Amino acid sequence: MTHLERARSWRPGPRLVSLLVGGGAAVLVLYPIAYLIQASLSVGDPQARPPEAYGLSNYTDLGRYAHIFGNTLLVAAMATVLAVVFGFTMGWILSRANVPGRAVFEQLMALPYYVTPLMGALAWALIGSPTSGFVNQVWRALGGDGHLIDINTPWGIAWVMALFEGAVAFVMIGAVMKSMDPALEEASQVLGASRLRTMLRITLPLVLPGVLGAAIFVFAEMLGSFSAALVLGLPNRFYVVTTAMYQLVSQYPPRFPTAAAMGVSLFAVMFAMVWIYRRIVSGGSYATITGKAFRPRVMDVGRLRWPFLGLCLGYLGVAVILPVLTIVYASFQRLTTAFPRRDNFTLANYATALSLDAVRSALWNSLLLGLATASVGVVLMGFLSWLIYRSRLPGAGLIEYLLMFPQAVPRLVFAFGMLWAWLVFPIPIYGTLWLLLIAYLTVFLPLGLRTISGVILQIDRALEESAQMCGATWGYRLRTVTMPLLKPGLVAAWLLLFIASVRELGASILLMGPKSKVITPAIVESWFSTSSELTAALALLQTLAVAAALAIMFAVARRAVQAGGE
Repeated sequence: MTHLERARSWRPGPRLVSLLVGGGAAVLVLYPIAYLIQASLSVGDPQARPPEAYGLSNYTDLGRYAHIFGNTLLVAAMATVLAVVFGFTMGWILSRANVPGRAVFEQLMALPYYVTPLMGALAWALIGSPTSGFVNQVWRALGGDGHLIDINTPWGIAWVMALFEGAVAFVMIGAVMKSMDPALEEASQVLGASRLRTMLRITLPLVLPGVLGAAIFVFAEMLGSFSAALVLGLPNRFYVVTTAMYQLVSQYPPRFPTAAAMGVSLFAVMFAMVWIYRRIVSGGSYATITGKAFRPRVMDVGRLRWPFLGLCLGYLGVAVILPVLTIVYASFQRLTTAFPRRDNFTLANYATALSLDAVRSALWNSLLLGLATASVGVVLMGFLSWLIYRSRLPGAGLIEYLLMFPQAVPRLVFAFGMLWAWLVFPIPIYGTLWLLLIAYLTVFLPLGLRTISGVILQIDRALEESAQMCGATWGYRLRTVTMPLLKPGLVAAWLLLFIASVRELGASILLMGPKSKVITPAIVESWFSTSSELTAALALLQTLAVAAALAIMFAVARRAVQAGGE
């Protein structure tokens, strides 16, 4: 056999493929984390790279910031309780009660995800600011003194965060409730227990794993929350860990090691939460799905269905409708006031926003990064999902764990690790769109993998094995069998990645440069440096740009499908 024939006949073994994939995942995910830990151990000159010396002084100095960690835990705990209450209430109503329009409300519960906490924080700042908030303007006009509500407080921050994470808790808790055998609740009521007693003694204990899972996931998200705490906390100099890290990095001279120590400290809390969760769940039996078939049924709650309907409408009203209407209203005002006047309406805010080169450039960069992240991410994450769940690679579980690791790291913290890591990288990509693309692909790995893998796991291996038995090559099987069946998951992943990338704040605000500005940090900058009216116009322009881009992509995809069928 010649050298050319040997080269053509060579195929990489599964161990080599596993090593390459695992190595790539480790570089993508662990490289920034390693530099984050290195930065937290740096002593001496805080800007020296590599560090002059190593020590634990940055961690011992964190005692001076104990109040900030206390603020973080306080806000996260309050927001988690509120979000779980929202999620449990909505989950029980929409999975157990015969509420009118139940199926429609289940779909509408996804809307808070598209509104985003940043837009919600901006809207609620306009509604509940102690000086100029709409509610307090009306209160004083009615003869009240001072302010009725103050959104710039820990409770206000927790309220805004809970409104948008409540939808996440609903999805997690609602899924558990739908899988629970209703015969258990029916047996309780047959024995004379009231609906409330049945819920407290039967339903709640059985869905406890789902409630705990939702609480832990939401609490972790709250620990890393940035936008609401930034918009609502800074006016009163109320800091949480993420906003304190941002201030430490943004000030001159920047205090990178202290900020890194703060970020690493969040890991300990999050991993401790996971350990506690596993201990609680492993301590009891919560199995409700047995070999006996059942169909989830709804209960006739009588006249209570109308108050329950009011709760559903109320949640969507304060989480979606009220914030969106507030932003729309403010964007058309010369000076935002709770009392509309004809001469106060204007289009000048949109004209000003569109006339600024910085705004147009930020919008273009955001859409470009969204398209790149979604397109590259779908290909990359689709391939990784196939390798993990279909290729029987050795070490697939470890690879999956590495790729899911960014889900446990707040995006601002992860971005700080990338900031420190890529500043010393031989190729100068810091401050460019390339670094933002790498950051987006990394932090959104769990989102894409979970979306695509959920579809892959539903595809029977027998379909691919049948094609293989008929002589189809790996590439032909992938193109004609796997990919067509994966299309719904790929489309869903593309949409989620595009929307998440365009609206990303935590990773963007630290990694963008003068020539790589994106729209979401520009909205935050406008809020603190210009007017609320211009900021509202920017937020609406971002939403309209995303909607227009998605409409164009759908039109192109539809035309391609029609052309392919002819």
